[in-house]
Amino acid sequence: MDNSNEKPYVIGLDMGGTNSVFGIVDQRGTIKAQVVISTKAYPDINDYVKAGVEALQPALDLVGGISQIRGMGIGAPNGNFYNGTIEYAANLAWEGIVPIAQLFQDALGVPTRVTNDANAAAMGEMTYGVARGMKNFIMITLGTGVGSGIVVDGNIVYGSDGFAGELGHFVIDHTENGRPCGCGRSGCLETYCSATGVARTAREILSKRIEDSPLRQLDPDKITSYDVFKAAEQGDPIALDIFDFTGKVLGTACADFVTFNSPEAIIFFGGLTKAGDYLMKPLREAFEKNTLNIFQGKAKLLISSLNGSEAAVLGASALGWE
Repeated sequence: MDNSNEKPYVIGLDMGGTNSVFGIVDQRGTIKAQVVISTKAYPDINDYVKAGVEALQPALDLVGGISQIRGMGIGAPNGNFYNGTIEYAANLAWEGIVPIAQLFQDALGVPTRVTNDANAAAMGEMTYGVARGMKNFIMITLGTGVGSGIVVDGNIVYGSDGFAGELGHFVIDHTENGRPCGCGRSGCLETYCSATGVARTAREILSKRIEDSPLRQLDPDKITSYDVFKAAEQGDPIALDIFDFTGKVLGTACADFVTFNSPEAIIFFGGLTKAGDYLMKPLREAFEKNTLNIFQGKAKLLISSLNGSEAAVLGASALGWE
């Protein structure tokens, strides 16, 4: 007899390029326990799964053990919902095709499903956040990379192979100056508008300009988007120009995105959104300036209402109930 329907919890895993966040979630969407491991620290996928299962143990003990878990959902870069795999993810150490759902299913003994990290965030936002009640929206995640989850008529768009909606790899610079991307191509949106893209912009602008900036006190190769934010807070013109450039690039790309699904909103999620108006003001201006007239004034530009990695953990966990 299958008692899985009576099991009160699911596990959600938000796998980022830097860290992985595991959450144990109840049916109301309350995260009962959360643990974090470094994604980068495990070049071997089997070691990563082992570390994840070990880190989960104290959290599982809190809710009465694995017998209380109905399933697991994973949000991962290039996660394929149809195959349960991560495939050729540019921001992860593991190459090729990784059968991530099967590995965790074997290790934990609970049904496990996977989707891409931005689709997971979109599911979380639709269930618990600012997209509640929306049927058409685009979720854009601004982290180590740029991810996207596209919802049309209330459903995540997966396409024929599970990979639809890779807007981070929409090429915005087709010239020979396009920045090389981890995907093997050049000029992808991700190379400009992710946290790493902001750091690249910082290095480029610092090398071309001569005025003083708090960013010049730092090793150029170690500058982060957070350093740029701190400099912007001090009124540093170079930092403000870095965000201005980033916002314009992203706003212009978003104006293109609305042409194919006419969303009610584009929702931004991830570490870079903490830059607030430094990023959002130029983004809005570029979006309004470049939006096709029939779409003018329709799509709202919103920042996720779910804090930290909660949206992605909650969204991933939603797969565990299915």
